[in-house]
Amino acid sequence: MNFIHLSEEPLKSKIKDTYFTKFSYSGSKIDFTITYKHKNLGEINLLWAEAKKGESDIKKSFIQLILTIGKYKFYTEQTPNLLCAFDGIKMAFLPFIKIQEVFYQNDIDFSVTPSNHKSEQFLKLLKQLNTILDEAQIFYYEKNDEELKAFIKENLTSENISKFKIDKNNFVSIYYKWSKSVKDSISIDWDLAKKSGIIDADFYLADLLSKDNVSIVEKLFAVLKKDYYEFNEKKTELGSIIAEKTGFKDHQKAHKEFWAIYERPPREEFWDYIIKRRDLLVDQDIRERKGAFFTPRIWVDKACEYLSKTFGEDYEDEYYIWDLAGGTGNLLANFTNKKNIFCSTLDKADIDVIHERIKNGANLFENHVFQFDFLNDEFFDEKDDKGNIKQKSKLPLNLQEILKDENKRKKLIIFINPPYAEASNSKTASGTGNHKSRVARENKICEKYKDILGKANNELFAQFFIRIYCEIEGAILASFSTLKYVNSTNFIKFRESFKAKFLKGFMVPAYTFDNVKGNFPIGFLIWDTSKKEEIKKIKLDVFNENGNFLGKKNFYNDKKESINKWLRTFNKKDDNNIGVLMADAPDFQQNNHIAILNKKRNVHLIFQDINENIINIAIYFSVRHAIEHTCINHNDQFLYPNNLYKNDDEFKSDCLAFMLFHGKNRISSKEGTNHFIPFSEKELNITKEAFESDFMYKFINGKIKDENSLFGDELAKIEFSPQAKELLKAGKELFKYYHTHSEDKNYLVNASFYDIKEFFQGRDEKGKMNTPAKAKDEHYKFLLGQLNESLNTLAKKIEPKIYEYGFLKE
Repeated sequence: MNFIHLSEEPLKSKIKDTYFTKFSYSGSKIDFTITYKHKNLGEINLLWAEAKKGESDIKKSFIQLILTIGKYKFYTEQTPNLLCAFDGIKMAFLPFIKIQEVFYQNDIDFSVTPSNHKSEQFLKLLKQLNTILDEAQIFYYEKNDEELKAFIKENLTSENISKFKIDKNNFVSIYYKWSKSVKDSISIDWDLAKKSGIIDADFYLADLLSKDNVSIVEKLFAVLKKDYYEFNEKKTELGSIIAEKTGFKDHQKAHKEFWAIYERPPREEFWDYIIKRRDLLVDQDIRERKGAFFTPRIWVDKACEYLSKTFGEDYEDEYYIWDLAGGTGNLLANFTNKKNIFCSTLDKADIDVIHERIKNGANLFENHVFQFDFLNDEFFDEKDDKGNIKQKSKLPLNLQEILKDENKRKKLIIFINPPYAEASNSKTASGTGNHKSRVARENKICEKYKDILGKANNELFAQFFIRIYCEIEGAILASFSTLKYVNSTNFIKFRESFKAKFLKGFMVPAYTFDNVKGNFPIGFLIWDTSKKEEIKKIKLDVFNENGNFLGKKNFYNDKKESINKWLRTFNKKDDNNIGVLMADAPDFQQNNHIAILNKKRNVHLIFQDINENIINIAIYFSVRHAIEHTCINHNDQFLYPNNLYKNDDEFKSDCLAFMLFHGKNRISSKEGTNHFIPFSEKELNITKEAFESDFMYKFINGKIKDENSLFGDELAKIEFSPQAKELLKAGKELFKYYHTHSEDKNYLVNASFYDIKEFFQGRDEKGKMNTPAKAKDEHYKFLLGQLNESLNTLAKKIEPKIYEYGFLKE
C-alpha cells in the first residue's frame, strides 16, 4: 500500500490511524507530534515528524524539521527519542541524539524560514548533516509494513514508566527545566561562582551524577551530599571566594519536587559523554568568553604551512610553541616536537579532554597542558614584601624560564585562535541589542591596558594581543583573528602601541569556522614583535572555503582622514530638510546601516540632514553602496577623497540616479512628505491630484539650487549618462505601473520607490518587507528586475571612479 494520492492533512491522519493508534497525535509548528499521556508525568514527547505529500526528499524534510525545532526552541523542552520524516510512500527515523549538538552551534541562523529549501542556511545545514542523515532508517509502506510497525512498537513503548529517564539524548533539555525550577533555590552568588570557573550546570551535573557514583566524583566540580553541595576544592581552587559547601534557600523544596519525576543517575554508559559535553550547558556569553571557536583542520594545516615557509622546515626544533587559548588543543595537532609545545586554556573541562587525548596518543606532555586564564592570571609567582609566595603561578617552570629569557622569548611562537567576542555588535549599534559587557570587560588586562587599547578594549582578541605584545616582549605572534586591528578606526590607539614586523599571512571566510557567522574574513597573520615597525600596508593571500587560492589582498593602515570627515564638511543645518542620511563607521561591514530616511531614528549612528547638499549626499551614499560587500573587502576603509570628483559632473549625476533607486533609499510617504519623486504627474499619467512635493523633479530640471553640487551653472538641467538614463527609464515604468492601481485601498499618490515595493511585496508576520520573489504580480517582478539590472550596470560604471577619486584604495 501507499498513500501517494493523499494531500498532506489526510496523509497525516492516515499515518496516525495506521501506525500510531495507541498514542496521542497533534500537529502545529511541528507537522506531526506523537505523545503518550502518563498518569504521573503528563504528556511525554515520543516522536516529532515532518510530513510531505506525494514523494519527497527525506533529507530535506529532516532539515526543515531541525530548523523548525531550532526556530521555536523546542529543543529546550522534553525532547523525543526519535525524529521522523514521511511522505506518501515512505517513513524515515533518526535518533534525536544524532543532531542534538546542532542546536548549540553559534553559526546556525535559526531565524530563517524552515520551509525555504533554497535559503543559504538550509543548504549549509543540509551539507553539514548529509552524512548523519544517511544513517536514517527508511521504511516503505508497501514492502516494509511489518518491519515498520515492529520498529514503532519497539522504539515508542511507554509502558511501565514511573519516572522520566535521562540519557545523552535529553540531558540538555532537562537542564533547561532544572535551571528554571531549581537554580534560584541554591544558596550561592552566581557571579562569583562564574569567576571561579563554576557555572550553574555544575550543580545540575552534581544532582545528576554524584549520587552513589564514587568513580565519577573526581570529574565533577561539585558533589551533592543529600541536602547540600560540596565543592571539589582541588579542581575549582575556590579559596575564599565562596564556601566549600552550600545548601538551599528553601530547605531543598524545589529541588525535591523537581527530581521526583526524573530517574537518576542515568545509565552508566552515558556518564562520560554527559561530562565531556558540559559545554552544551554553558551560556552563550561564557562560550564566547572562552573563545569557543573551533579551528577547522584545513586552516590549521594552512597555518602550519605558513609557519614552515616563514621559519624553515625544521622550525619546531628551534622554536617553542604556546597555544594560550587552546580549547581542546586541535590547533596543535600537526606538531611533533612535544618537548617544545605548551597549551593552556580557561576551562578545566578542556584540560581533562586534552589529557584524555594524550592517553590515546596525542603528541603532548601532560605537564605542558594546564589551566590558565590569560586575561587574569599572572605568569610568575606573586610574592609579598618579604619574598614569601602569595599565589603560585600556574605556568610550568620550563615555560616560565622561557618567558624570563630575552633570547628564548624571541624563539617563542604564540600560536593561537583567540576569542573574537566583543562588548557590542551591530544589534547594539542599531538599538536592537544589549552591550555584552561581561564578555569583554570583567578581567584584569582590560583594566590594565584600557588607555592603550581605547575603543579596541571592546574586543577580547585585542586584549590577548596587547598582553602578548607588552608582557611577552619580542615573541612571535602567529594568530587567527578578525582583521580589524590592521585598519579599523576603532584600533587607531591600539596601532599606536602595537609596532611589529609583518612576516606572512592569509585570509579566509569567517563562516568556515565553527561558531562564527557573518560575511567577514578571518586572517592568520605572523608578526615578529621584536622588530618595532609601524603597520602601514600588509598583503595577504586569499583562500576560499575549499582552500583554493584566489589572489592577494592589500590592507592599509592609512592615516588619511575618513569619508565621514568629508561628509561633515558639507553639513548645513536649516529648516528646509528633505530627509536625512543615516551613516556609520567608514568600512564595508557597516554599509548595511547607510540609508536615506525621512527622519532621524533613536539609534547610535550618524545622521546628516539632506538640504542643499543633496549631490554630496548622493555621492556618499553611492560610494558606500555601489560595490558589493564581501568577506574580502569587509575591512576596507572609505577615505576622504581627492578633489578630482568636483569636476566630474557625470559622476555626480550617476550617483544621484543611483541613490534614487537603490534599496537603501527608505523614504516613505507614510512617514512624512516624499521629496524624492523624480518624475512629474504628467509623465506618470496621473490626473486625479498633484504630488505633495515636486522637489526632486525640479532639482533634476535645474529649477532648484544646490550650493555644493558644483555643476557650474547652478540652474542648468542635470545631464545624465546613458546608463543613468536607462535606470531612470526603468524607474519611470515601475512608477507608471504602480499608478495604474489607484483604485486599490492601499494606493498612495505620493508613493516613494520604497512604498511601491511594499505595495507589491507586502510584509511578513514580523513586519519585515517580503522579498520580490513573494510578490504575486508578475509584471511588477519583471519591471523591478529590469530596474535592478540597470542599477547594477550603473554601479559598475561608478566603481572605478570610487578608486580614482580616492574614496577607496586598491
